[in-house]
Amino acid sequence: MPILEQQQEPAPITPAVAGQSRGGQFNLLRWFSLASFFIIAAVALGLGYISTRFVVTESIERDSMLTAQFIQAIGDAEIRHALIDPARTMGEMLDPRLDNAYPDVSPGTRAAARIEFLDHVEHLPDILLATVYALDRTVVWSTNPELIGVRIKDDDELDSSFEMKELVSTSYHEIDDERPEQKLLREPEYLFVENYIPMFNADRSKVVAMVEIYKEPVDLVERIQRGFKAIWLATVLGGLVIYLGLFWIVRRASMLLQSQQKQLITNETFVALGEMSSAVAHSLRNPLANIRSSAELAQEIASQNAQKNIGDIINQVDRMSRWVRELLVSLRPMNDDCETVDLVLAIDDTLSAFDALIKRSNVQVRFTPQACPPVVSQQVLLTQILNSLFANALEAMPKGGQLSIDIEQTQPGHVRMTLSDTGKGMTKQQQQMVFKPFFTTKQGGLGVGLALVKRIMERFEGSVELISQEQEGTRVCLNFKAATGGEYGAQHIAGRG
Repeated sequence: MPILEQQQEPAPITPAVAGQSRGGQFNLLRWFSLASFFIIAAVALGLGYISTRFVVTESIERDSMLTAQFIQAIGDAEIRHALIDPARTMGEMLDPRLDNAYPDVSPGTRAAARIEFLDHVEHLPDILLATVYALDRTVVWSTNPELIGVRIKDDDELDSSFEMKELVSTSYHEIDDERPEQKLLREPEYLFVENYIPMFNADRSKVVAMVEIYKEPVDLVERIQRGFKAIWLATVLGGLVIYLGLFWIVRRASMLLQSQQKQLITNETFVALGEMSSAVAHSLRNPLANIRSSAELAQEIASQNAQKNIGDIINQVDRMSRWVRELLVSLRPMNDDCETVDLVLAIDDTLSAFDALIKRSNVQVRFTPQACPPVVSQQVLLTQILNSLFANALEAMPKGGQLSIDIEQTQPGHVRMTLSDTGKGMTKQQQQMVFKPFFTTKQGGLGVGLALVKRIMERFEGSVELISQEQEGTRVCLNFKAATGGEYGAQHIAGRG
């Protein structure tokens, strides 16, 4: 805390964080966001396009097939209605130039059957243009009289339908002025379909005529447009759900990786510094002990004027010894074995230990003990946490002040202890660095106190928070995990015994 009265030392060198290389920092979340967005968008657009094309193609082909079946069924029905020999087909009746080519059918009967058939064709729903081609590609009938008698050349679709004996259908959005047969009676609004319907002879071995139907299937177009909207809406929503789901997973993974990387860096720092510092600390212990012993002996025989200087030597040796002790404790591997610890009792013990210093510092302590469940920690480590926080708070108030201690059960299974002082406080920058190992703002400080507090609290599934304002003071909150009900009862029974 200033709880730390800080004269800032140079910031420690920190290893590269997760995803950082010498060439710069690789931001996993940013690159995933961009890459996944473009990939999912491309896949969604591709699927949407393929789906809409499939719907259009299948719908048009289905409509064309039904139209062809209807036209051919009308032809068969008119042949039967006119009492023409079933060996004849409507395809053989459509060319008026051949009315005398079949002696078994009178020209009048042929003409009557043809007129009835063409009347049905002319009044088909949604029709734009209907044309009948003879075998030589001459238009022998059309709803547009201008086309009658015209011979169509170089029409690949017409030739393909004659030669392959199959229905050919094509969809258009605009009239092709270069095609003479596309002289529609009215301008289509959106989509129109061209159908070539082959008409066969009796044994279906030869196409003898071709019926061409241009139609604008209004109802089909409306259904296609509704299908487009549904497909694109489902595609966009599906892509968005997939993107957000993957983004959430990767964001969680990125945060976890960063947390683990920071923890790994902290552990590596403690290990590396531990190996070096342990050797240095152990080497300093004996010389410091010898210096202190020699100073105490000298103090017994020294003059009054030298007493103060020798006392300063002893105080500085004690401070260096305390640094060595703190350094060794902070670098020592921690035991994960947890205990149930009485927090109120631990605070009382710490206040008793600091009683003399509290009085000398002219600090008023406000603490009202109240019942609370025991917390999960270790007695020795909890004492070390409280000692560090109390020492920082008192050093932050050299001219006196107030130290407040509050305990509350924030929610079931958790206990919060809040330690507040009225010291000098800290800047925003200092608050960001205060839990970093070996960062300190105190003259001659070591910078392991609060880092060790954070490490111990997190080891036992707790946390520590620090809030500070310059010239107003600092508040540190320790969030403990409360012991279970069985452990709590056992603790109180042991206490009463």
